[in-house]
Amino acid sequence: MSDADSPARETSESGWEDLYQHAPCGYLVSRPDGTIITVNETFLAWTGHQREALAGRTRFFELLSPGDRIFYETHYAPLLQMQGFVREIAVTLVCPDGRRLPALLNATLTTAAAGERTIRTVVFLAADRRTYERELLAARRRAEQSEAHATLLARTLQASLLPPELPEIPGVEIAAVYRPAGRGDEVGGDFYDVFEIRAGDWTAIIGDVCGKGAAAASLTSLVRHTARAIAVRARRPRTLLTALNQVLFREGTRTRAMWFSTVACVRLQIRAGRDVRLSVALAGHPHPFLLRPLAQPVPVAKHGTVLGAFPEASFHEASLVLAPGEALVLYTDGLTEARSGGEFFGEARLESLLATLGERDATGIATGITDAVLSFQHDDASDDIAVLVIRAPERGAGAA
Repeated sequence: MSDADSPARETSESGWEDLYQHAPCGYLVSRPDGTIITVNETFLAWTGHQREALAGRTRFFELLSPGDRIFYETHYAPLLQMQGFVREIAVTLVCPDGRRLPALLNATLTTAAAGERTIRTVVFLAADRRTYERELLAARRRAEQSEAHATLLARTLQASLLPPELPEIPGVEIAAVYRPAGRGDEVGGDFYDVFEIRAGDWTAIIGDVCGKGAAAASLTSLVRHTARAIAVRARRPRTLLTALNQVLFREGTRTRAMWFSTVACVRLQIRAGRDVRLSVALAGHPHPFLLRPLAQPVPVAKHGTVLGAFPEASFHEASLVLAPGEALVLYTDGLTEARSGGEFFGEARLESLLATLGERDATGIATGITDAVLSFQHDDASDDIAVLVIRAPERGAGAA
């Protein structure tokens, strides 16, 4: 090489040295036992260590926090020896003044032509990344807490829209099951209620209001409490539904809201000799089924007008007497409209199911229905489901 090439070579070597010393990352070379041979200025500036205190005197793992020293000995070093490299290992560097620096390490075990083995380690500061990870973790925890709070609030509000427990009616079995859609983190529109008008005279309602969330909760509360108030003076189901329709239509017009609801209303009268007489009227609600032991279920009552949709509504009333062992099964459309893939549970499947439940008590019928529907949906309810069963027990059973 000519003398003219010497300045260029020196400049090139000086450039490479400057790049090494002031690279945007720390750089260390150490022996296989971790003893540091060389270290660049970037690493020294970040940590505050002195070069003479490190080179030939300190092993790399001694710069780590106590927990990371253990990790270095048990995982980092064995992995490096086994596969020849490690990538993105998170550690904490301890500075002479006690500061702690989060860092990421990449290291490679190399062998020179003379057989000398060295570890080349690149160090990246990870303070911003750690801060981001902590913020991300904190945000996730806040989101989980918020979701848990919303779920609890929804379930508490939903519980307030259902009777805390069903009343005990002498000579009658009453059972109900409510299953919210999905995870139950949103207030649904299905409801039921059973209340006494006077001795031996009871009203049972089951329904489904439009919408979800707070709006559904408000409408459900209006329907339930209005029905209770009306039932005191309008005991016949058809009369009760007529008055309830007027209230919902008036409120919907006043608020310009969608105040629609389907309702099935049943009047129970317990007579001497324990005859259970029922009067049933429907307001756009799926018709209930009369369930007899060892017999096909029979649909009861005709569909009437959906509540709140029109100023005038028409309702039909059906009357029947429950013989011992017979039951009336009421439900919301979340049952028949339950989906599995593109297939509905459907009324035909429900009828087939009910034919197998006729010899169960009221609780067994209600749980048998909901269990079958949830199994059909792989325990992921696509809509709220409510079931209400009114049953006359066999003679000598369930007497009160």
